[in-house]
Amino acid sequence: MGKMRNRESNGSRDGSRGTRSEPSRDSPAASRVPPAPPPGPSGPRQAPPAPLNLSLLRTFLAVHRTGSYTAAAPLLGLSQPTVTTQIRALERHLGRQLFERQSRGVASTPFADELADRVAGPIDALSAVTDRGRLDGDDAAAPVHLAGPADFLSSCALRVLAPLVARGVRLRVTTGLSDDLLEGLRTGRHDLVVSARRPRGRTLESVPLADEEFVLVASPAWAERIGPDRVAAEGPSALCGVPLVTYAEDLPIARRYWRHVFGRRLTGQAALTMPDLRGVLTAVAAGAGVTVLPSYLCRAELASGALVPLLSPEDPPINTAYLVQRPGTADNPHVGLVRDHLLSESRTW
Repeated sequence: MGKMRNRESNGSRDGSRGTRSEPSRDSPAASRVPPAPPPGPSGPRQAPPAPLNLSLLRTFLAVHRTGSYTAAAPLLGLSQPTVTTQIRALERHLGRQLFERQSRGVASTPFADELADRVAGPIDALSAVTDRGRLDGDDAAAPVHLAGPADFLSSCALRVLAPLVARGVRLRVTTGLSDDLLEGLRTGRHDLVVSARRPRGRTLESVPLADEEFVLVASPAWAERIGPDRVAAEGPSALCGVPLVTYAEDLPIARRYWRHVFGRRLTGQAALTMPDLRGVLTAVAAGAGVTVLPSYLCRAELASGALVPLLSPEDPPINTAYLVQRPGTADNPHVGLVRDHLLSESRTW
């Protein structure tokens, strides 16, 4: 019996069966420190990096799309110094340079282009929820800011968009030249731009909208004075002495027509310039001279005889118009509605 009592006593340090007492704070066991984890192949283990701040990524995306700290600032509701500070913080976090300063704005590095491709979709999707501040869709959507050439918007776009306006879509239309309008798109002034050329770079998404076929036309009186089929036989020399009516002083449309159809450079000067092709059409139909117009604009005048084609080349010059959308407009559903409607109706132009 004594041996059994001794065995029970040895099995429990505090004298109770099946339990162990906690060591006192002054005991050697209490002062033991757990061993450090073994070092990795290149030294002690490093703490995992802190997660990226979404606001920094949003600022980065705005700068990448606009190509400028200054242009990105009002889009974000920040000051330009704050944008600069946030970009520098992101560069420190990533350990990579994102932008290189230029005389006008900044240029993105290849790493920045790759980063933008990865984060653009998720950031835009998140902004569609957080920036809208509502999920039920009861509030009226913001106006859609559409920009493009005055003649094209007036003759084609507004005609097919009228039913959307009647259904509650609000439009704000701006006209101008492609370069100026694309710059306004980058800085957030426009949501959609109809451009006569495809934008350069990767920051703006564009899709072909319509092909413009150009026609050399004159009034019936001038066509009779020039003579039927004379332009086809003699080329541009048949037009010597005939006033030229154009869109601008540098003869942009006519110069392209001359090069494509006649294979030579246009060297004459304009008798009349009008920065709206509708005005050019009006002047030529009234007998001012000859011009080159897109067929969509003068189709009715050609059908009625108010204008006469001077040449019908087998390969007429064609220019593609592009519909360009500003990135980050997913929070306004009416932007997509206007875009899709323009693309679907462009077949009728």
